Amino acid sequence: IEEKDIAALKERAGIILENIIRSDDIRLTPEIKEKLIAELVDEVAGFGPLEQFLRDPQVTEIMVNGPGSIFVERHGKMEPAGIAFESEQQLMQVIYKFLEPTRRRVDEAFPYTEIALQDGSRVNIIIPPLSLDGPVVTIRKFLKSIRTAEDLIKLGTLDNRMRDFLVACVKAKINIIFSGATGAGKTTTLNVLSSYINADERIITIEDTAELNLNQRHVVRLETRHPTIEGRGEVGIRELFLNSLRMRPDRIIVGEIRGKEAFDMLQAVCSGHTGALTLLHASSPQEVIYRLEAMILTSGMPINVEAIHRLIAAAVNVIVHEEQLADGSRKITYITQVNGLKDAQAACEDIFLYDQEGIDAAGKVKGSWKATGIIPVFYPLFAKRDVNLNKEIFKQD
Repeated sequence: IEEKDIAALKERAGIILENIIRSDDIRLTPEIKEKLIAELVDEVAGFGPLEQFLRDPQVTEIMVNGPGSIFVERHGKMEPAGIAFESEQQLMQVIYKFLEPTRRRVDEAFPYTEIALQDGSRVNIIIPPLSLDGPVVTIRKFLKSIRTAEDLIKLGTLDNRMRDFLVACVKAKINIIFSGATGAGKTTTLNVLSSYINADERIITIEDTAELNLNQRHVVRLETRHPTIEGRGEVGIRELFLNSLRMRPDRIIVGEIRGKEAFDMLQAVCSGHTGALTLLHASSPQEVIYRLEAMILTSGMPINVEAIHRLIAAAVNVIVHEEQLADGSRKITYITQVNGLKDAQAACEDIFLYDQEGIDAAGKVKGSWKATGIIPVFYPLFAKRDVNLNKEIFKQD
């Protein structure tokens, strides 16, 4: 809802509240009146008690563990929200309001789902009987303040050399996997770096829940579909990916690979669909390799382990690994290249890494990014694709 509309609603709510006060001879302080007006507007036009946190730029996550338990994340640290829903019914009304513009639902047949708000924030919902203490809502907000690689530098996510390298990789259509745990910041980093894709490219994004927010002029957004109540009509990441190959893409971005689509994506990259960008949950760059191997092995494809690693080595150029550290900060801790095979396995080589030296008295992580001295094996591609990148940035620290 627009700010001007909120202002108009507040004015109207103030008039209504003033009339009620006069007719019932109620005496309220100006502070209480203002609070009641804000709550009324949030309930009618927003998402009830959660609205104030959705508007607060300092809040990055909102966690509702039932009507009486709400936590928020500020500056990477969790804290009680200090508010509660009046009842489970009020919480469910907010949930239905979240779901209203989408094709998703929650009920006994489908007691959990995930959606995206208009601003790109991701909302996960799970209700009883699966959640024992009432409906649970987890919101990861889309941070409008983080739009460029310079914004990531200001946040301490990476340094200038890493920015130059990753922006050059995106422009040169180098294949990149962004890895990390849930909440590490990899989607935000992917979203920022996607903004450096050439404006003339036809970009197709494929996601379970639409979170990416690209501003280029030629973008096609695809989202998976859940099955109907009869169990029909489901369309997954793999089906959308295979279809996207027939849509004349210059660039395919997959929100997250989890299963059979891993094999299809690696095959597509090897057949000429370069510049692929995707996310994968993993605890380290090496773990990315093992997870890809496991996904392909469990997909039922008739392919042995050595062939899988040859495929990975041929398709994946760079792994960007991000972590949330002990002080709540989010940093890219490894930028790693995949350089051929070693002992029949895809070989990982760190190009940049974050060297954590310790934690100071204030609880802040101390450390620095370092170049390992390794020059990417694909470095000649930058010149071939008319992308300037000074080789000096790889000089060992």
